[in-house]
Amino acid sequence: MKKFLTLTAICAAAAVGLAGCGDNSKEAAGSKTAAAQPAAATITVGATPVPHADILKFIQPELKKQGVDMKIIEFSDYVKPNMALSDKEIDANFFQHKPYLESFAKERNLKLAVLCAVHIEPMGIYSKKFKDVKSFGEGVKVAIPNDPTNGGRALKVLADAGFFGLKDGVGVNGTPADIVNNAKKVQIVEMEAAVLPRTLDDVDFAVINSNFAMGVGLNPTKDSLFTESKDSPYANVVAIREGDNREAIKKLGAALTTPAVRDFITKTYKGAVLPAF
Repeated sequence: MKKFLTLTAICAAAAVGLAGCGDNSKEAAGSKTAAAQPAAATITVGATPVPHADILKFIQPELKKQGVDMKIIEFSDYVKPNMALSDKEIDANFFQHKPYLESFAKERNLKLAVLCAVHIEPMGIYSKKFKDVKSFGEGVKVAIPNDPTNGGRALKVLADAGFFGLKDGVGVNGTPADIVNNAKKVQIVEMEAAVLPRTLDDVDFAVINSNFAMGVGLNPTKDSLFTESKDSPYANVVAIREGDNREAIKKLGAALTTPAVRDFITKTYKGAVLPAF
């Protein structure tokens, strides 16, 4: 009888031991599975507030589902985002059109490239003093961006609106020196693009990029007295460093060029911002 009880106890102990090993194996397997899951990739994107940061915020949840944690840093000027990208302080930026990027990178010898084109922001002429672009007298002051690509673009908009003419062939590459047929002696004031909306109390007209206009509550489709043609080649792009082929960067480009983003741009900005894809 004692032998039977002893044998029974040994078998029971062995069973408990085996059961314990079975539980530990499951826990270990679960830990290995969790450990095998790749950690979310983190990227930082610099952007001006409207509409760039808004569009990035729209795609954040989708990128999160794809394992990309995107952080957004907002900038208020046209210089720091490219310098920060080149210095590897951020992974991409979204605030500029391609001609500006190419000009900036060439001037400073930066190795930057286009990831994708997202939208177009037609430039507009705004004024707090006039209700149209026809009924003004001599010597009006008109503020335009002081960077070469946006400045030439703004002069082309003013020429199209009838403020003056431009020398043949200059197109969007004109400077104030290329102005001709300036019968009303329009005065051009050049300044940083971001501050143009705040100059409307001090000048007669200002040619403003839609993102900066919307940033101060102006509605480009209602408040602009004259708007750049919608076939503008100035698509706003996402810039990256040359050769950056990381999967997270590819996912960023793909997420920004989906039908969902196209619908978001169309419905949110109602013509003030147009999809470029």
